[in-house]
Amino acid sequence: MMNKLTMFSRRGFMVAATAVAVSTAAFAVTTAKAAEMDEVHFIIPGGAGGGWDGTARGTGEALTKSGLVGTASYENMSGGGGGKAIAYMIEAADRLDNTLMVNSTPIIVRSLTGVFPQSFRDLTPIAAVVAEYAAFAVPADSKFESFTDVVASVKSDPSSVKFGGGSVRGGMDHIVAAYAVQQGGGDAKQVKYIPYDAGGKAIAGLLSGETDVLSTGLGELLELAKAGQIRILAVTSNERIEAAPEVPALGELGIDAEFINWRGYFGSPSLSADKADAYAALLKDVQATPEWDTVRKRNGWEKIYKGRAEFSTFMENQEKVVGDLMRDLGFLK
Repeated sequence: MMNKLTMFSRRGFMVAATAVAVSTAAFAVTTAKAAEMDEVHFIIPGGAGGGWDGTARGTGEALTKSGLVGTASYENMSGGGGGKAIAYMIEAADRLDNTLMVNSTPIIVRSLTGVFPQSFRDLTPIAAVVAEYAAFAVPADSKFESFTDVVASVKSDPSSVKFGGGSVRGGMDHIVAAYAVQQGGGDAKQVKYIPYDAGGKAIAGLLSGETDVLSTGLGELLELAKAGQIRILAVTSNERIEAAPEVPALGELGIDAEFINWRGYFGSPSLSADKADAYAALLKDVQATPEWDTVRKRNGWEKIYKGRAEFSTFMENQEKVVGDLMRDLGFLK
C-alpha cells in the first residue's frame, strides 16, 4: 500500500511546519484589526485534558498574556464525536460573533465516517495554527519495553492488547494505531480499540488498567512522562524530534507510519468576512510573541500557520487523501 498517511502529513503541511517553517519575524507587525479584539470565547468539542482543550486554553493564554486580547473564556462541549459543538456553532450562529471553535483532523475523519452529518464546509474556516505528532504510551510498569513489542503482541494475539484513545472507533487515534500496527507487519483490522471522550479520560483509562497502550497527541503525554506516570514508546515521526528527543521515532524502529495532526479554528457560518479576517490576523500575530513560543514548546507543537483560503484548500485536499487511506485500512467502504 502506498504510504498515504506520510503523504498526507508531508503534502498537507509538513512543508509549512518543518521544511520551510515560517519565521516568527514574518509575523512581527500586529494588525489594527487584531489589536481591537477585547474578548474571545473558545468552544472545545471534547472534555478537559485533551488536545483540543489544551490547544484552546494555550491559545487563549498566549493571546491574553501578550495583550492581543483582553479576556479569553472557554466552554467544553462534549458529545457526538465533536458533532454537538459543530451543531451548536451552526444553530446559534447569530449569537457567536466572538466565538471560535477549535478542531483538527477529526473534523475530516468523523465527517467521512458519518459520525456527524456536517463538515468543515458548514462552518467558517479561520486558520490552522499548530501541528502535533501522535505518540503511543504505556503505564510506567507496563511489560512493553518498545512499540515493536506491542506490534509483536498484536500479531501473536490481537485480543491481548487494548489500545485506547480520545476519539471514537474509526476516529483519528484509532486510525493512527491501526496504521502503525499495519506498517509494522500486523493486521490493522485486528487492532482492539477502546474509545474515550477526549484525551483526559483516555489517559485515566490507561492509568487505571482499562487499556494497555494509549494512542494520542504527543503534547498530552509530556508532563505525565516527566512525572514518571507513563512511558512514551514512540512518536509518529521518521526521526526523533526536538520536543521529545528521548522518545524513539517509528521510523528508527523500521515502521514507516509518519503522522502529524493539525489543529485550527472555525467560526460560525454567519460570521462576517471582516470578522473572520480579523480572527485570522489575530491568530497569525500571536505566533510572533514570546508567550506563544512558551506555550508551543511546552506542548511539543510544531510551527504552522495557514490563513483562511489556504486552510480551506488544505482541508479539501486532506479529505480525499485521508478518505483513501481509511478505505485502505478498512474504516470506509
